[in-house]
Amino acid sequence: MASESSPPSPPDRKADQYARLRAEAKAPYKGLRQVIYATAGASGTIGALIMISQLVAGADASKVLPNLLIQMGVLGVVTLLFRLERRS
Repeated sequence: MASESSPPSPPDRKADQYARLRAEAKAPYKGLRQVIYATAGASGTIGALIMISQLVAGADASKVLPNLLIQMGVLGVVTLLFRLERRS
């Protein structure tokens, strides 16, 4: 008997297309999630740069610092999620 670890490739599909479909079935919307992570990371970076520039310009630190910490938190969460996504 043949090994039943993986089903045979359908005859009407190319091997690479079949492998791509299997990978998509194992991790649906992986590319979309990575785009969302990249977009959120870019947003967090731009926000952090704006907050840092406001601090350098002499804005009230008690108003700017909480927003800067939020932007840094966004960057941390996005980095963590992106690394977990790449690892799997």
